[in-house]
Amino acid sequence: MGTPNVSESIRALCSLPGIDYADQFTLSTDPVADATPEQWARAIFGDVPSVAQLLSWRAVLGLRLSRGRSPATVAGWRIGGRGEDWIRLETASWFMTGNLVVQTTDGRVSLGTFLHYDRSLGHDLWPPLSAIHRRLIPGALRNAAARIRRRDDRRNPGD
Repeated sequence: MGTPNVSESIRALCSLPGIDYADQFTLSTDPVADATPEQWARAIFGDVPSVAQLLSWRAVLGLRLSRGRSPATVAGWRIGGRGEDWIRLETASWFMTGNLVVQTTDGRVSLGTFLHYDRSLGHDLWPPLSAIHRRLIPGALRNAAARIRRRDDRRNPGD
């Protein structure tokens, strides 16, 4: 599911001035019904950050997250851009800036993670944490697909 190479189509959606870390995970969405990129982002991360997300994103990485549910945020990350088949979430800490890009194309959903290290601490802290990130993301995508399937099953109970 994860690829060491990030596609140019998803990399082009990143808003960072430079990319120090990038990864991409892709999941086939067949036979999952269509969902918008924002619906996928909310299925992956939630509307507001979970306790585990707050611990890792805010406490460990120092990311500045919005509080509460908002149409302008996903799990505390600001929606920084969107198109027909993608959405970009943005946030930063005092030592790094991040983008999460969700793209839906050709019966697949992809999540790209992009980081720019604003201070040397980012370079020191993220590499060991990235192993945990890369282990968690495939399950997060599969869980999101299950959430979208359940949502569709509730909407179309006779199908």
